[in-house]
Amino acid sequence: MSAADRPAGADVPEFRAGFVSFVGRPNAGKSTLTNALVGEKIAITSPKPQTTRRAIRGIVHREDGQLVIVDTPGIHRPRTLLGERLNALVEATLGDVDVIGFCVPANEKLGPGDRFINERLEDFPRAKKVAILTKVDEASQSEIIDQLTRLGELREWDAVVPISSVTNEQLDVLADVLLGLMPVSPPLYEADRTTEETEDDRIAELIREATLEGAREELPHSLAATVDDREEREDGLLELYASIYVERDSQKGIVIGRGGARLRDTGERARREIEALLGRRVYLSLRVKVLKEWQRDPKALGRLGF
Repeated sequence: MSAADRPAGADVPEFRAGFVSFVGRPNAGKSTLTNALVGEKIAITSPKPQTTRRAIRGIVHREDGQLVIVDTPGIHRPRTLLGERLNALVEATLGDVDVIGFCVPANEKLGPGDRFINERLEDFPRAKKVAILTKVDEASQSEIIDQLTRLGELREWDAVVPISSVTNEQLDVLADVLLGLMPVSPPLYEADRTTEETEDDRIAELIREATLEGAREELPHSLAATVDDREEREDGLLELYASIYVERDSQKGIVIGRGGARLRDTGERARREIEALLGRRVYLSLRVKVLKEWQRDPKALGRLGF
C-alpha cells in the first residue's frame, strides 16, 4: 500500500533502517541467509571455513524500512596475515552494526566454536543480539526445542527466531524482528540497490565458489580469483578473462586437474552462475597462477584486494 492509498489518519509506522551482521561457525548458514533475505545471490556459499573474505553488503528493502546486511568473514584464530586482516575487518564491522545475529544450525549440537563466538559477543555491547536458529527444515521438532533451550541458556537475547533459508520458513518474521530493532532513519540506499559489490567483484567470487567445490582440505584458504579483462563482441557475447591464484605449484596442478578436466568443470560451473547474474551469454577464460605464500605477503594481499 502506498502513502496515497492509506486512509486519512491511519497509523503509519516510522521508517527504520540500519545494519545487521550474521556471525556463526562455518556452515551455519550465514551467507545463505543473507542471499535469501536480499532475494538474490550476493554472497557465495560453501561448507569450507572462511569462504567469505570481505564485508559484503546486501540491502533488503521493505515498505517500512531497510535492512543492510553485512556478511563478514567468520571469527577465527588467525594463522596468516590474511587471517589477521579478516579478523580486523570483522572487529570493525561488528563494532559498528546495530544488530548481531548469532546463527546456530538446528540440527547440530552447540560446540566449542559456538561458545567461543557467544563469548566474543560481549566485545560488542553497542549491538543488540538476536539468536537465529537456522536449518529448521533439516531438524526434528524435538531437536529444535532442545536447541532453543540451549540458546536460552547462553544469554538473554533481544529475540530468538527459528528459520529456514531453503524453505523461506519465518524469514519474514526474522526481517520484522530485525527491522524493529533498528533505529528510526531515512533509507540508507536507493530503492533499486541490492549490494555495494562491483560486478567484477561478484564475478570473481563466483569463480572462487566454483573452484572451492570439491577442493581438497589444504586448498580453500590458498585460493583467490580476479577478473583481469573483459571484451564486448559484436554478436553480444561478453568475453571475460580471469585468474585463479594459488600459493604453490602442487596446488596449481590440483586446480587444473588431469588433462585440464577439473579447470574445465570449474569454468563451466562459474560460467553458468555468471550468466545468471548478468542475464547474458558469456565466454569465460580461466588461467591458474602461482603467487607464492600470498596470504602472508602484504604486497600480494594488496594486489588481490585485501
